[in-house]
Amino acid sequence: MTASPSLTPEERDALTRRIAPDVKLGKGVRLYAFVNLYGCEIGAETSIGTFVEIQKGAKIGARCKIQSHTFICEGVTIEDEVFVGHNVNFLNDRYPAATTAEGRPKGDADWKAEPTLVRRRAAVGTGAVILPGVTIGERAVVGAGAVVTRDVPAGAVVVGNPARVLRAGQ
Repeated sequence: MTASPSLTPEERDALTRRIAPDVKLGKGVRLYAFVNLYGCEIGAETSIGTFVEIQKGAKIGARCKIQSHTFICEGVTIEDEVFVGHNVNFLNDRYPAATTAEGRPKGDADWKAEPTLVRRRAAVGTGAVILPGVTIGERAVVGAGAVVTRDVPAGAVVVGNPARVLRAGQ
């Protein structure tokens, strides 16, 4: 399939996006190609990069930047002005399994999403993994590749696996 010469780059990108009708988009949201959004809220002037999935119940604040290949699952709340780097993964199930103890496929009633909160103006580096149930404090920085297993204090810089405080908040 070749693109029609009469389409703008923005129009071509629109052909590759899946935006469910239940998504709430704020004014001036920028969405790039190959995004998959359903049941979520995106605040005004936020940018969502290519190959990003945001699931039902997730909330993204205003003026955020979500880089490509990022996965934001149910139960995640990201406040205003947060930067999320490339290939960041949020998790919401501490004990994932395909089946129940009895061997039946797990359904919605067989698990509970643990909420995760990223406070205003925090930054999450490329390739970070954020485990369920944590809060990343206001203006905190999560280093590239970090695995966040517990709360990050406001203003702190954390790095490593598991993430440890490199520099305390100020």
